[in-house]
Amino acid sequence: MDSILLDTHVFIWLSENTENLPINVLELIDNTENVLVSTVSFWEIAIKLNIGKITLKDSFNDIEDRFNNTRLKLLNVSIEDSVNLYKLPFSKNHKDPFDRLLICQAISRSIPIISIDTQLDAYPVQRIWD
Repeated sequence: MDSILLDTHVFIWLSENTENLPINVLELIDNTENVLVSTVSFWEIAIKLNIGKITLKDSFNDIEDRFNNTRLKLLNVSIEDSVNLYKLPFSKNHKDPFDRLLICQAISRSIPIISIDTQLDAYPVQRIWD
């Protein structure tokens, strides 16, 4: 596989070396040339840390340095992503703006997204987990 997009929780688990990632996901990440993390994930982490919805093992202040010390690549939001976001239908169960934008980025680039979140299956994107 040439490129994959990591959902925010996958990036967190990968960067914190947790055991939450299945072996097949770790192998896919290791064997994929372009492993992408969206700027959206950094926004999501910052906001959810501020409202107490998530915690991290390490300080968020160091996240840029930790990211830069990996082979992961940053994926910025494009105008096409925004247009796809406008067109994306709302699922009854999934209105999370961060996930919706990640979905649009995967659609715009025709790449799969690595996520445990089965709600993504309601959208025209390939979700990989197990």
